[in-house]
Amino acid sequence: MSHTVREKSKLLGRVRRIRGQMEALERSLGEEKGCSEILHQIAGVRGAISGLMAEVLEEHVHTHIADPSISSDAERAQGAEELINVVRAYLR
Repeated sequence: MSHTVREKSKLLGRVRRIRGQMEALERSLGEEKGCSEILHQIAGVRGAISGLMAEVLEEHVHTHIADPSISSDAERAQGAEELINVVRAYLR
């Protein structure tokens, strides 16, 4: 079972909260709120997305790289390569 499936309800809750933040940001932009308020909302969304990413990355490392039950170096290397590719894409 995938670790994202095990944590499905928790992750979906985070995504729903992020969606709510995005909707609030959209409303603020539509209502032409001040720059400071909009910047704070953007920072909040970015922080929430980063927190979600960190949580899934951490589980990926524990499940696909650091898990002592992984006996195959190839499987461990694949988990590491997946992580590297995601981090590169995220940092662009």
